[in-house]
Amino acid sequence: MFAKVRLVVLTAGFVAAAAPVTMQADVPGPHPAYLHALSDLRAARHYLNDGWAWAPVKHDDDAAIREIDAAINELKQASIDDGKGLNDSFHIDAHLSAHDRFKKANELLWSAHNDISRAEDVPAARDLRNRATYHIDRAHDIVDKAQQTAHWE
Repeated sequence: MFAKVRLVVLTAGFVAAAAPVTMQADVPGPHPAYLHALSDLRAARHYLNDGWAWAPVKHDDDAAIREIDAAINELKQASIDDGKGLNDSFHIDAHLSAHDRFKKANELLWSAHNDISRAEDVPAARDLRNRATYHIDRAHDIVDKAQQTAHWE
């Protein structure tokens, strides 16, 4: 009799211990790759956010920043928020030419795309990740267009 009670108690303990783990699998949570992508997106945003005077480049620059902001918002919902704001100070290489700043922004966008392209095992985060990828790719295309407009590429 004591053995049966002990078995029931142990079984109940294992079930209780496993329940939070299975429940957490359905909730978006920490994604280190997403946090790295957020960092890359913020850096790309800072490289682009320069108040360009030439209207065609400024238009593309502003559009790329809107796409980056949208991607950041999607990733914040899909992962834990690291608490950093879009306008937090960020030190960019001030010696880079405009051409090189756009090139650096595109490298960071590519890095962010790669960071979040891994398989997503949290179903609730998949759509958020897919929308973030869409916005990152749109920003990359817009930066490419700006570089072509400025005859940098």
